[in-house]
Parts: sequence; structure tokens; C-alpha cells
Amino acid sequence: MAAKQQASMKWTSRAVLRTIDAGNSAYCSHCDELIKFRAKVRAYQVICNVYIKGKWDRVEHFHQECYEKAEEPYGPLPEE
Repeated sequence: MAAKQQASMKWTSRAVLRTIDAGNSAYCSHCDELIKFRAKVRAYQVICNVYIKGKWDRVEHFHQECYEKAEEPYGPLPEE
């Protein structure tokens, strides 16, 4: 039953808000700048799993502000 249910699921792109960890080396998909960890500032990044035709394709990273400027291309952020 679980395999049948999983086969009928349609995977869609989604975004989540996460803290920026030390050693992060991701670049923002909107402004193309490094998403930097700062020890004294609790900054956040948006991480998006991107699916094309129901199959996982890639992960994109955004500064939180850039995701909003880009008009939330992978949907609104879930409330935590």
C-alpha cells in the first residue's frame, strides 16, 4: 500500500527557512553572492528543493531578503 501511495504523490518545488551554518559555501540564486555565516548575527537563508515534472532536479539557495525580492519563486515560506 505504501509503494502505491508514494507512486501517486506529485512532488513539487518548495522552500524552507534555515539558519546559515558556519562553513556555508552556497551562492544566492538571485544576487549570485556568497551566503555568509556571521558569528554575531543570526542570519537566515532560504533553501529550495526544485522539482521538474515531479522529479527532483536541484537545490537553490537564497538570502532571505533576495527570496522576497525574487517574489518567492518556489512558493511562500512555511510558518514555523
